[in-house]
Amino acid sequence: MNIQFEEINTPPDSSFRILVNPKLNDFFLWHFHPEFELVFIEGSGNTRYIGNHSGKWKHDDMVLIGSNIPHLNFDYGIKDDYQKYVLQIRADFIDQSLAISPEMSAVAHLFEEAACGISFSEPVKYLVAKRIKRLHTLPAFQQFIEVLEIFHILAQDERRTLLHDRPYQNQYSSKEQEKLKAIYKFIDENYHRKIAIAEVALICGLSREAFCRYFKKMTKLTFTQFLNHYRVNISKRLFAKGKNVTETCFECGFESLSYFNRVFKKVTGENPMTFIKSLR
Repeated sequence: MNIQFEEINTPPDSSFRILVNPKLNDFFLWHFHPEFELVFIEGSGNTRYIGNHSGKWKHDDMVLIGSNIPHLNFDYGIKDDYQKYVLQIRADFIDQSLAISPEMSAVAHLFEEAACGISFSEPVKYLVAKRIKRLHTLPAFQQFIEVLEIFHILAQDERRTLLHDRPYQNQYSSKEQEKLKAIYKFIDENYHRKIAIAEVALICGLSREAFCRYFKKMTKLTFTQFLNHYRVNISKRLFAKGKNVTETCFECGFESLSYFNRVFKKVTGENPMTFIKSLR
């Protein structure tokens, strides 16, 4: 699988970011990030993929994912109605706020266990769900207190389940993560125009040939394949906003409609017009 580094920008005045209903069921996002992530999804069923773990869930699921554990977005491929809430917590949250406090030792231990990935029992899951659903409506300080309450409740769940027997080890070193982060940032800022491989190679301080070998080793895709996947994901978002095929094609950096149609079908299995009709 192609694993992407995801850069998460928490608000400057907060230790976490709250996402309410980020609908990504049409997007395959196998990714990792330094931030801890608590996910609650309800109203459907699916298979979760976290590190080396895969497990089916029905109706609702709640999982705490540790720092830099690769995972697939929980709603990928879901066709039914569902609701999703995501709480992303800065990796240094524990060090700064909790580790020195004996009252929070259980929560600190929970975050240590998160390196294995954790799923929670039904009673606790639904108790926390009520809180996480209203979290985004609270002022900043009340949010902070509520987040501590949420993790205190989760830490008391004696029926919680570790998804790996031992902490998951990400194959990407900090140096590699920073390099991939720089590449993804460049793509994000320039996908709408023609990108020469030599341009991206300069970011890594590599020759064109060395960069191609490096990128294929790290992502299992050639740079052109990766860029096309990225542009197709952007095109889906533009279609969802009502853009037509011609507008979307050129806004995403494709140089011809025929090539865009061919790449879109290869990546998604359907042509752009069929995808647009399915949105409607």
